Amino acid sequence: MCVNREAWFSRYHPAPPGSEPRRLVCFPHAGGSASFYLPVSSALQPDVEVVGVQYPGRQERRTEQPVQDLHDLADLAAEALAPMVDRRTAFFGHSMGAVVAYEVALRLKRNHGVEPTRLFVSGRRAPSAHRPLPDPVHRRDDAGIVAELRRLAGTHADLLADDEIVRMIMPAVRGDYRAIETYAPRPAPPLDCPVTAFVGDCDPQVEIAEAEAWAGHTTGPFDIEVFPGGHFYLVPEGPAVIAGVRDRLGVPV
Repeated sequence: MCVNREAWFSRYHPAPPGSEPRRLVCFPHAGGSASFYLPVSSALQPDVEVVGVQYPGRQERRTEQPVQDLHDLADLAAEALAPMVDRRTAFFGHSMGAVVAYEVALRLKRNHGVEPTRLFVSGRRAPSAHRPLPDPVHRRDDAGIVAELRRLAGTHADLLADDEIVRMIMPAVRGDYRAIETYAPRPAPPLDCPVTAFVGDCDPQVEIAEAEAWAGHTTGPFDIEVFPGGHFYLVPEGPAVIAGVRDRLGVPV
């Protein structure tokens, strides 16, 4: 598999040459991009180098076709990530990004014998906590997809009111929803790394018990932290989320 590794990553505060900070690789939600994690990078640098994963079909990769199968997306991302995953590297994924991060970690363990030092899964039920989808978002018309984005409140309302911007982002959004809504986990041994689940107490997409089910996907330690808020609780609760990440990575404030 030939992968242009640099196209997959955005570093907003690169670690100085010769330094060895911890690294947090961040996977975006459906329709999201690496820049969603710019505030995280600003808050954690210089102690932690944040690497945002950039899926095809958005921002500087907007001329590429979105990857509409989550297993294919994980295959590509794992190949790009493999050389940088070491004892200093943890993963963080929100919503769809939590599943991508998990699937990438499985591939790294299976194919390269390495795992992240910790997997943070945010705003997403465990793969084993299946939910039926009576009205898949990826099958809706554009207006229906925009309505879902408004409901989850993860995209600025003024952007969704701009028809040109909606037309530009729609292929990536629809492709991502297709990837996550058609995803089915394949049989695999559990991870061995610690897993931390973050979830909002009013998230319509995730029940607390569904987030707790991530415990069954690792032989390592598991913990969960519940924040006030909905699916995108991590935006208003940013400082508390950053504190939780720092604490679990052993990085002092």
